[in-house]
Order: sequence, then C-alpha cells, then structure tokens
Amino acid sequence: MIEFMRNRHVKYFTHCLKMLLPSSCSSLDTNRLTLGFFSISGLDVMGELDVVLTKIQKDELIDWIYSHQIQLNSDGSNANLVGFRGSSASGSVQNDMNHIAMTYSALLSLLILGDDLGRVNKSNVIWALRSLQLQDGSFLATHEGSESDMRFIYCASIICYVLADWSGMDVHASVDFIRKSLTYEGAFAQSPGLEAHGGSTYCAVASLVLMNRLSTTLSSKEIKRLLQWCMFRQESGFQGRPNKPVDTCYSFWVGATLKLLDSYSMIDKEANRTYLMETQDLIIGGFSKWPNHSPDALHAYFAICGLSLMNEPGLQQMQPALNISVRAAHWLDNIHQDWKTRSVAGDPFLVPSLSPASLTPSSSSSLQQTSLISLSSLLTSLPLPTTLQTSPLTSWSTFADNQ
Repeated sequence: MIEFMRNRHVKYFTHCLKMLLPSSCSSLDTNRLTLGFFSISGLDVMGELDVVLTKIQKDELIDWIYSHQIQLNSDGSNANLVGFRGSSASGSVQNDMNHIAMTYSALLSLLILGDDLGRVNKSNVIWALRSLQLQDGSFLATHEGSESDMRFIYCASIICYVLADWSGMDVHASVDFIRKSLTYEGAFAQSPGLEAHGGSTYCAVASLVLMNRLSTTLSSKEIKRLLQWCMFRQESGFQGRPNKPVDTCYSFWVGATLKLLDSYSMIDKEANRTYLMETQDLIIGGFSKWPNHSPDALHAYFAICGLSLMNEPGLQQMQPALNISVRAAHWLDNIHQDWKTRSVAGDPFLVPSLSPASLTPSSSSSLQQTSLISLSSLLTSLPLPTTLQTSPLTSWSTFADNQ
C-alpha cells in the first residue's frame, strides 16, 4: 500500500495558509479567502489544525477573514454588495463588492476556526444574496461580469443554510433551475442544455439535500440513473465527464454525490486510493490533478476530502453536503441551537427566519444520511436546513479546467 505522506501535506497546507506560493499562483491573488479555506479545512480534516495553529493565530485568522467583510454604508447605497470579498487586491473594502464564493469560503472558514459568526452582518448578507438571484433561479457570483450557473446555487444554499435563513433565495425557482439542468445522460449540467458534469452534479445534489428537496425533485428511477452515471465515472480514480482523463478532485465531487445518495460503498476504493496516492508530491507535499504534475491547493484539498470519504486512517470524517469536517458541522449545530434559544427569548440580534415557510430545517448529522432506500420518506424523516456538514474558487478552477 502506498504511504499517505501526512507530514508533507501538513507542511504544504501550512505554506498555502501563509500564502507562501510560487509566482504561478499570482493570478489567484483575488481568491485568498478560498485558498485560506482549502488550507484551513485541509488541516482540520487531517486533525492538525490545533497542532499547526495556536489560539492566538486562530483569532488572527478570524480577524483577517472579517476584514474582508463589506459592511452596509450609512446611507444603505451598497445594500446589494454586502458580504465578503476574496482579498484586499482592490483596495478599500468600501470600494469593492461581495462575491458569493468568497462569502461561502469565509463562513465555512470561520466555523472551522471555532468562530460563532457573531460579527457576520447576517440580515444584510441575506438581503444582498437575494439580489444575486436571477429569474431562472440561478445566481450570479457578483454583480459585475459574472456567470450564473449551478456552482453559485450551491454557494447560495450553503450561505442560507449556515446563516439559518432561507429568505436569501427563492427556493422554488432554484429547484426548478436544478431540475431543468438534469440531462438525458442522467446527471446535472452547469445550466439547462449543457453537458452533465461531475462538479455540477455534486452542486445540484448537495443543494437539494440542503434544501431538503431531493426526494420531491427526483424520482427513484431518476436517482438510479444518476447513480449509474456517477458509477460510470470511475476508471481508477474518477473523471468529471465521459471520455475525459481521471482527475483528483472528482474523487470528492463524484464520491460525495454517491455518499449523499447512500451508495458510496459501490465504488472501488482500492483503485481510487491508488490513483490519489500517485498524485502526491513526495517532496513538497500536496496533490496534483494528475500524476507527475505540480500540486495546487484545490486538488490537494479535494484529494484529502476524497480520502476522508474512504475512511483513510488518521483523517476526520467529512460532512459531504457542506464539505467540512463532522467536527465543524457539529459546531454549526451548536450555533444554530443557540440562535434558536435566543430567538425564543426575543434576542433582536438574530435573523428573523430560520427556514423558508414551505421547508423544514435539517441537522448536519441527518443530512449525511440521504439514503436511496428511504427517499420516499425523506421529506418527513428529515427536519430542513438549519445545520449540516463542498468549496468553490471564483470559478472552482472552472471545475478543474473542465476536465
């Protein structure tokens, strides 16, 4: 069995966290929050976060993340721009705008670091999020020059779920967009009329699980076809589309989809692990998308997540729909419970609605158990979005360069 080079991967994520990256990564400068998320969550999944970071360093990281939060102007003129930006590259925070993937990365990173989200401008973030949704149910990433597709529905679902307020999106419209993106192949595309893809399939399924809409959106026959499509993506590791080379990151995206459908046991774990181990960098640590290529933070992180799904010794369990560790997801459960308690006590600090009127929130533990066997009773057996257990770059490297 090929050895998992744990110490080297810890050092790799530590270097990435300190932004000690080669010049080839300079184009990612505006995505610092997402690079931070990959590093912070990667260390957490390896159970090394408390070893690498002291309490003071965690607090400094939390402050750094909050420094990227765009606050509401005194005159409210930037109400639709509130949220998080990816870095300080654009200068003053008040001259910048939110980005849905950066808000996603910020919220999950704060949770992993043990923050209680007390400094998040929740109601204004939710209002700004709603302004990014288009009529067809998809979301823009930001208000200027943005694509709109499945990735950002997933980001929006995470934001609503974490902040326990689904007024940030028209759930019915987003479900309709997801439904229309189901292709003749049996899986999901980025948008209606496009080709099915492993990354967009994960985003679609995870979003439906977060919304507690999986069983009411897909029939049992459609789920069986979806499972077949996902299983056909494995050669040694997993590919993102038919007739494409296997790629490290799909061990998570396709693997987590199967996990959410309670069918992960069907994969060839040994073949998948062998492929992932072949993409390790034995000198500096990290993982690449293909063997004998340079590692990068995205593929290093999703390789670790893919190994976690297979219960690699020494790795923490993942909550597949939220794409964070079960430990971090339980912390989110505690935060949600505290918000509920304080809401009953009439605390004006809290957001007004914990879930959309037509839905009922789910806990992080229950969301992992989206069993195909119990799909017909899922809606009644799960409570809806309130706590749970993915991660996008501005374009998630366009799903690993569309491979």
